[in-house]
Amino acid sequence: MAGPHGSRARNTKPCYTLNTCQRLAICGNERDMSPVTVSTFYKFTPLPDPRALREPVKQAMLAHAIKGTITLAPEGINATISGEPHALDTMLDYLQSLPPIGAFATKESHVAQQPFQRSKVKLKKELISLGEAVDPSVCVGTYVTAKNWNALITAPDVITIDTRNDYEYRIGHFAGALNPATRDFKEMVAFTNTHLDPATHPRVAMYCTGGIRCEKYSSYLLSQGFREVYHLQGGILQYLADVPPAESLWQGACYVFDERVAVNHDLSTAQHITMCTACGNPLDERDRHHAHFQPQTRCPYC
Repeated sequence: MAGPHGSRARNTKPCYTLNTCQRLAICGNERDMSPVTVSTFYKFTPLPDPRALREPVKQAMLAHAIKGTITLAPEGINATISGEPHALDTMLDYLQSLPPIGAFATKESHVAQQPFQRSKVKLKKELISLGEAVDPSVCVGTYVTAKNWNALITAPDVITIDTRNDYEYRIGHFAGALNPATRDFKEMVAFTNTHLDPATHPRVAMYCTGGIRCEKYSSYLLSQGFREVYHLQGGILQYLADVPPAESLWQGACYVFDERVAVNHDLSTAQHITMCTACGNPLDERDRHHAHFQPQTRCPYC
């Protein structure tokens, strides 16, 4: 398992939106007051030659002091990047101007310090691999907005699945959600074969951090004969932004793949979650008081 290392930035109150065209209008003054904006996005769309895009995209990141990682694959783009708000706008506009990519939705938060150290553009065969041939651009499950999510997952005939890895579920998850206890996304196929059946689980709901895993997994379940497959639009991050804590079914913190490590329900940095410098696992207060924990050396999960 890989995870971010180093100091964790302290957040201002974040602001998220799925509407790229209204970034400035929706985020407003807070966006201007925060020195760094973090933008997360993905899009499944055919990229005929990802390698040809790598260097121009990398140079654009360097020119605008944009940090983070952009992944390019024949099936599309996936990224979490950060920078000064107006520089980030310029970078996003540039990416969306590239004909193979076009418009995409973003989720944004605002932090006091840069959460990434480097500017990286990766080339992969797949944005994320399930180990099975699925195409989210052709077939995916039904998107469910954050405001409708609670009603869905509390329905008695719905099974809710966390498609993230076990260490992510451990520090936070939706009430009643099933933990497949995976260490790799490809293990979801074996989990499905062992624990799920279209005949006994006709309605399946799923969620992940930002939505990209659910694109693949919902497509896979539909190909396996599951009739009603739903996934949380915008992922956990969108839910935390849209649903007030008093109405929320989320429990704990949400792991994020940068130096913040995890965020609270208000999307501020979860200061009580740290990271093991040896294995990269997120740790809470109980983990740090475990007999096997030694600072800078090992943790209960090493």
